[in-house]
Amino acid sequence: MRTDDKLPQVKGRPTDLARPRMTRTRRWLLGSTLAVYAATVIGVLTTSWLVRLDWQVMLFRPYKHWPEIHTFLDYFVVMGQRGPTAVAVTAWIGWCCYKQRTLRPLIVLGTSLLLLNITVGSVKLGLGRLGPHYATSVGSNEMWGNGDIFPSGHTANAVVTWGVLAYLATTPHARRIASVIAAIFAFGVGMTTVYLGTHWVSDVVLGWAAGVLVLLALPWLEPAMARAEVLLRAMYRKVLEYRDRASAPRPLSRPVAGSTLATPRTAAHDDELPARETVGVGGRPSGVAAHTSEARPHHPLRPHPIRAERAGAPGGSRRPPHADRVPRATAPLGPAAGRGRAASTGG
Repeated sequence: MRTDDKLPQVKGRPTDLARPRMTRTRRWLLGSTLAVYAATVIGVLTTSWLVRLDWQVMLFRPYKHWPEIHTFLDYFVVMGQRGPTAVAVTAWIGWCCYKQRTLRPLIVLGTSLLLLNITVGSVKLGLGRLGPHYATSVGSNEMWGNGDIFPSGHTANAVVTWGVLAYLATTPHARRIASVIAAIFAFGVGMTTVYLGTHWVSDVVLGWAAGVLVLLALPWLEPAMARAEVLLRAMYRKVLEYRDRASAPRPLSRPVAGSTLATPRTAAHDDELPARETVGVGGRPSGVAAHTSEARPHHPLRPHPIRAERAGAPGGSRRPPHADRVPRATAPLGPAAGRGRAASTGG
């Protein structure tokens, strides 16, 4: 039965990796990003120069000036879509979990996506801004409608999904490379949505800020994620114990005291029981006694009768005896019998 909570170790793969902490630099970045987030929301609500910039870019219609890259950007924007990116990153993080023998990468990814959906989704539904394709009046901020584009979900998802790879990097060199890749994807996806006309510029700016806030807040959630990992390991051990217990062979049940099977039989007890012999078809023992060599009756060997000795066929003949005829073996041999035989042979 396996009760250990540690998976087999791999050489060269540490299991207790250093987890990011909320350092002074992170706090400074967190405060700066919060300021950008608040300034963007206030600028859109007050219909400031940021809203005028949104309308200028929207009326410029970039997709009409550079149509040759439209097809490529239609596919590239998928890098910020929640479903495909989550599947791709989950596959890589699952491999990291297997190599490092820990569930922390998957827990970090799940926690970041959950936090992103809660924060971005609540702001989207609360402000209800309409997109460029559904704008009603030129120069307005298009707030408090039935829209859900502020902030940009594609942009924020690209920041968080690809940024988690940099957050989980085990070496400074790998962290720098992953950070550059995440920045390229996040910037490219945000500007692609502006090119396609699906988002305002302010939507993209707020999406960048929302994704960075989620990544910067992850170190504060490290203790909770560590407890979640311990809980998942405990559940995994219980599942293994239950499976091993279910697959183990069950011992034979012992007879209850006082029952017939529990009472030992003695010779005196057997003498009190009436002698019975169970006979089946053809005189053979049946039931339980038929399968035991001790209960099988032993008959003495007897010779088989020859043909002349069988009853009902005197002299070895198979004809039934006739009432008017005399058996040949008992017929008297006299002169009359001799004459009769001679007459029959001569005729």
